[in-house]
Amino acid sequence: MDIVGLGWLGTRTRNADALAAFYQDVLGLRPTHTEPGFWVFTLPSGYNVEVFDESYAGKEHFDTGPVGGFAVRDLAGAVAELRAAGVELVGEAGPTWQHFRGPDGNVYELVEAKP
Repeated sequence: MDIVGLGWLGTRTRNADALAAFYQDVLGLRPTHTEPGFWVFTLPSGYNVEVFDESYAGKEHFDTGPVGGFAVRDLAGAVAELRAAGVELVGEAGPTWQHFRGPDGNVYELVEAKP
């Protein structure tokens, strides 16, 4: 597996409004998308940091804390390597990502590397 860096970070929290304000007002991250219960901040690298309110649908599997995404050059190949190693894949793959559960019980993600 060819991991080239961290490519995504997502947090599902009951304090989503406060976390989003902290990211914007204190850390200076630029919001590129907002909707009720969901914020996307795009880093200069082009990768995203996302905040989800705990009631935001579709992220219920983010149940162990922040989810870090490892950027890989060959997503399909990396997912095949996870399967071959018997790693639990979480949910359906998206067009550029796949969540999985690590041996520590936490949820992580593989994300397609930016060109």
